[in-house]
Amino acid sequence: QVQLVESGGGSVQAGGSLRLSCAASGDTYSKYCMAWFRQAPGKEREAVATLYIHYGSTTYADSVKGRFTISQDNAKNTLYLQMNSLKPEDTAMYYCAATLTLTASGYCSKVRQLYNYWGQGTQVTVSS
Repeated sequence: QVQLVESGGGSVQAGGSLRLSCAASGDTYSKYCMAWFRQAPGKEREAVATLYIHYGSTTYADSVKGRFTISQDNAKNTLYLQMNSLKPEDTAMYYCAATLTLTASGYCSKVRQLYNYWGQGTQVTVSS
C-alpha cells in the first residue's frame, strides 16, 4: 500500500503559477502509476496528468497540455504538478492518485476507477 499527501494548493490570479506536491510513503512508489486528478463542483473527477515512473511515460489532458508538467523526485518519493498560465477553469480540488494497473501501451490509465490510492486533495482557485 502507498499513502499519499498533497500540498501546494492555493489561490492565484489567472496567468499565475502553482506547484502541487504529493508525498508518497509506505511502498516503493516507483512501481506505481501516479496521477493528478481534479474535480470541480458539479463535475466528474478527471485525470489531468499521469506518470509511470519506471518508464517515465506521461500523459496529459488536452485542456492542460503545454501549461502543466508532471514530474517526480525519487529521492524524496514526491510527485509534482507544475501549473503555469492558470485559468479560472482550472479551479478545482486536485487529487494525487496511484495504481499498479498499467495499460498495454506502457502508459498510466486516465480512468479514475482504476486508481486504488488517493490523497485527501488540495484546493486550487484561479480568479479572473
